[in-house]
Amino acid sequence: MSGVRPGTAASRGGTGSRGGTGPRGATGARGGARAGGEERALTSVAAGDRFRGEEPAHTPRLWHVTLSVSGARAPLPEVRRALEQLAHDHPFLLTSRYADDHAEIRYWEEARDLHDAAAVALRLWGEHRQTAGLPPWEIVGLEVIDRATYHQRIAAGYGPAPATPVGVHPF
Repeated sequence: MSGVRPGTAASRGGTGSRGGTGPRGATGARGGARAGGEERALTSVAAGDRFRGEEPAHTPRLWHVTLSVSGARAPLPEVRRALEQLAHDHPFLLTSRYADDHAEIRYWEEARDLHDAAAVALRLWGEHRQTAGLPPWEIVGLEVIDRATYHQRIAAGYGPAPATPVGVHPF
């Protein structure tokens, strides 16, 4: 059979171990009888082709994340150094603001959906506590919004000003 991978016809209702019947007793590729020697046409999709209409559900989107942490007082220079180290280790961080007992981190996350973006955000502080020397604070707030909502808020005058400097700053 030309144009068909070996074993494909047998596993999808062609001739083979089922004697020409497909699943649940159907014959042929769509339940109709196929003429003897007729081959099923295969189609291919070129690399990079997209679905028409809506994007597939698994396409990553951008999410704006604000993570708030708080805990016992820590020396300001140590908090600043730890946040700078975190920003160096993960350059996706946009802005970090801090005080001696709390901090806020803002960044963009690329994820399939809100659940994935939130899961990554909730792991961020704990997973990098040792490597960046972050204070042993707990997560006390999390906001994850899609790109369109972020831009609507900025246009309406809510949220950080677009000119907010990137980096680590005191409150």
